Amino acid sequence: MDSQEKRFERVNQKRRTRSELLRAARQIVERGGHPSVADVADLAGISRATAYRYFSTPDEIIREAVLDGVADVISIEPATQGAGVNEAEARTDKLVSDIFRMILGNESVFRALLGNSVTGQSQVRRGGRRIPWLKEALSPLQARISSKQFDKLIHALSLVTGIESVVVMRDICELEQDEAEKTLRWTAKAILKAALNESDLKTA
Repeated sequence: MDSQEKRFERVNQKRRTRSELLRAARQIVERGGHPSVADVADLAGISRATAYRYFSTPDEIIREAVLDGVADVISIEPATQGAGVNEAEARTDKLVSDIFRMILGNESVFRALLGNSVTGQSQVRRGGRRIPWLKEALSPLQARISSKQFDKLIHALSLVTGIESVVVMRDICELEQDEAEKTLRWTAKAILKAALNESDLKTA
């Protein structure tokens, strides 16, 4: 296993651990409890020391668990066999719209999470759910563009698929909901088009 594969496996393991902790927290919350980090670790079968590396306070893990549940509304169907650019564009457009509406429907939770990240109150990285969502939506392009270009596209589109983009559209640009959504979807299409044009130029 080379260094890149090892890094990929470490990242996946961290995501699995984090998911198990959040799943356990949600189980306790759904039963009406207010779990401590230790309670969550015990239920998940993960050491308390490890759990505290991911979540430092009960409020943090509860908020993230609630957010994780909210994010479950995002569903991406498997790509059809032989899917190409048009399907990738349609899938990405739907994802951008779905994420925008999910965030607006739970805006206070997302803003609280963003606020903790900005002020440094949270010492752990946020979940990065948008990255796997984007990779799945754009999977029809993986055979067309290089892995480096694919990653670059994912990173660029992550800018228009989160609470940060909603803050810019609503607070800074002062756009109404419909116009904000249209602008983000337009931006995503422009980014995708630029990536495909760049890929075509490199292979010409």
